[in-house]
Amino acid sequence: MGNQRRSEGVRIVGPDEFDENTPQTAGMHRQAAITATLAGASKIWAGVVTIEPDARTGPHHHGPLESVIYVVQGLARMRWGNDLEFVAEASAGEFIYVPPFVPHQEINGSTDGHLQCVVVRSDQEPVVVNLDIDAVDVPTRIVWTDPHHP
Repeated sequence: MGNQRRSEGVRIVGPDEFDENTPQTAGMHRQAAITATLAGASKIWAGVVTIEPDARTGPHHHGPLESVIYVVQGLARMRWGNDLEFVAEASAGEFIYVPPFVPHQEINGSTDGHLQCVVVRSDQEPVVVNLDIDAVDVPTRIVWTDPHHP
């Protein structure tokens, strides 16, 4: 057990190593951090996303992949659905789960600060399917309730 080779152990990937050569969506800037090339990962992908103040991404989905978004800084306003008919917000310190094939759009809820998030996906394949959706004008606001913590 103590004979693990150095190259097979923990890998630290710093911001100067992040890879911008990953599929992009209009309105956001993605950088890969944990990939097969950068860290030797085989089952997950992780990276960072920055969205400019008062900006929104183009609608997209990630095919069969599950995505988890951790809001580091700012207010993430997420729209989703076939017509982007639902909306919810997450603040710094909160997680967002996006199921496979769900059309969604990230919106920076701040007019003067960047939205910064960490994204983790369930596979190495960098699937990004950008969509052309005529979104509803007024989405239904969803307020999350947790039945375990009334």
